[in-house]
Amino acid sequence: MTKKILVACGAGIATSTVVANHVENLIKDHKLDAQIEQCKITEVKSKQKGADLIVSTTILPTKYDIPAVIATAYISGIGMGALDEKILNYLKQ
Repeated sequence: MTKKILVACGAGIATSTVVANHVENLIKDHKLDAQIEQCKITEVKSKQKGADLIVSTTILPTKYDIPAVIATAYISGIGMGALDEKILNYLKQ
């Protein structure tokens, strides 16, 4: 079954593209069945239905019905391995 990942940032363009590319490579490297949708953080609440995971580059403004991780490690380069493992754990459930 295909997992759906929402990758969100403030505007849905700049940092989410960096994070989406990293998550896409992670999916390919581990041969997982998943798709990514980039969006603005303000759109996540309405798009979470049917999604399995939120990966955000910004502080989450609210609680969601699905798991969410903050992906600043992909921007800073610090702690990327731990974030990879966290995302993989969610996708393998």
